[in-house]
Amino acid sequence: MSHIVEIQTEIRDAAAVREGCNRLGLQPPSEGTFKLFSKTVSGLGVQLRDWRYPVVCELNTGKVQYDNYQGRWGDPKRLDEFMQAYAVERAKLEARKQGHSVREQQLADGSIKVTVQVGGAA
Repeated sequence: MSHIVEIQTEIRDAAAVREGCNRLGLQPPSEGTFKLFSKTVSGLGVQLRDWRYPVVCELNTGKVQYDNYQGRWGDPKRLDEFMQAYAVERAKLEARKQGHSVREQQLADGSIKVTVQVGGAA
């Protein structure tokens, strides 16, 4: 029985993955082929804190593959943190690319409020 889990969140931007890793204090992602428990996958690998196997992002499809054996090989909260960091960094990069300024605020519940000011440079 395989323990591979696939999620539908699309990760397609290598720069946002790098910034998300930096934000969380993780090692920079690396491009390559990675062994999960019962499968080998290729893409941009991210080693989450205290996870046995990396999270592998296939940028051309947006697919994310990992194996945490239902939390035994890695706390799902670490994946949630990475996905949040990716989303925030992706939004900031895109807004700035279009010439907008960006502010972010950490909220008490752990979420992050991102405010984009149209027309202002950051």
